[in-house]
Amino acid sequence: MRIAVVGIGYVGLVSAACFADLGAEVYCIDVDQTKIERLKQGIIPIYEPGLDELVKRGFEGGRLHFGTSLAEVLDKVEIVFSAVGTPADEDGSADLRYVLEVAKTIGQSINNYCLIVTKSTVPVGTASLVREAIQRELDKRGVQIEFDVASNPEFLKEGNAIDDFMKPDRVVVGTDSPRAYDLMTKLYKPILLNNFRVLFMDIRSAEMTKYAANAMLATRISFMNEIANLCKRVGANVNMVRRGIGSDSRIGSKFLYPGCGYGGSCFPKDVKALIHTAKEYGCQMQILDSVEAVNHTQKRVLFDMFAEHYSGEIAGRRVAVWGLAFKPGTDDMREAPSLVLIDALVQAGCSVRVYDPVAMKEAKRRLGNRVEYARDIYDCVLDADAIFHVTEWKEFRMPNWEIIRRTMHTPLLIDGRNVFDSTVDEHGFTRLSIGS
Repeated sequence: MRIAVVGIGYVGLVSAACFADLGAEVYCIDVDQTKIERLKQGIIPIYEPGLDELVKRGFEGGRLHFGTSLAEVLDKVEIVFSAVGTPADEDGSADLRYVLEVAKTIGQSINNYCLIVTKSTVPVGTASLVREAIQRELDKRGVQIEFDVASNPEFLKEGNAIDDFMKPDRVVVGTDSPRAYDLMTKLYKPILLNNFRVLFMDIRSAEMTKYAANAMLATRISFMNEIANLCKRVGANVNMVRRGIGSDSRIGSKFLYPGCGYGGSCFPKDVKALIHTAKEYGCQMQILDSVEAVNHTQKRVLFDMFAEHYSGEIAGRRVAVWGLAFKPGTDDMREAPSLVLIDALVQAGCSVRVYDPVAMKEAKRRLGNRVEYARDIYDCVLDADAIFHVTEWKEFRMPNWEIIRRTMHTPLLIDGRNVFDSTVDEHGFTRLSIGS
């Protein structure tokens, strides 16, 4: 099959590379000429384990093509995936300008039947807007060309995206057309052969499924953070509580880890967008309002623990921050808890030294000269009055605590991911964690 993927960001590039690896011929289209030229040279614009090898294999195998003009490839493809960005507006709504620009280009340029599939996370009803935008352009041209619109939301976890694509829990496809159904079945046939589930449904249900899934996961995180804060007050062990409720088959253990708040490109934006959609339809999402409020507060919890430990006397103190990305396995710092923490520390007059195995380039772009940048975890803690463990990279799990203890000014560890246990205390550290 021949397909086009428009918008070669995280979702677009991963999807295109995976489709190519499954045997499709894929045209990757993006308006960023520099990005396209760098991709042709094998330079990947994002960090995702295994993606560089996958892109190289597809490109060298002649199945992955890169360009900037969608109009030039429309006559070659059967399906166009729209994976352009849908950033949040100030009111929390999803900005659909890029989605509708793609639709407009398709309407201006198609000459044969085409299936347009929305891969981006978009509000319920977007497919109807895409259909209308394409039809307006066809009417202007005075031509009648058949096309279909479908929804195929992504469920990729950064740091594990390739496995998520190739071995998915499920693939959700929203369509109201038998012809689109047949095309999407054909496209996902390699996955169907491995007995993975492709769930077909109506388009609006598919659009809602993506938002509902992310909202549920965000809810579990905020719920567990509230339980952790209560455990601290009543003297319970949140890790034991998590194990106790997670062993219930009705609940399960995933996304029940207490921490310093969620971030990234999906959860914050999608929760806001779902709340906004509800308001447009006269509904109030009371639970999600609380989820968002809890997460906002939770991102300050590490700073509050630090300030409380030093009785508010923190100006001039030197601190180390381990981990800057919003989660391990990515260099993505969008909505990362580390940004809120660092901002609070700098405003309080602290000297901040940071280290992340992958996100240092992104950190320098975002933070500039507000912080110092370390070479590794040991360089990061020199003369520090506290270590903040913010992102749970494996690299941080078993450091030489004796060396760290000797090089720090004050042996204080503030564990924002509850990774470390009492073995750290044996090396003379004061250890503060979420919910304790």
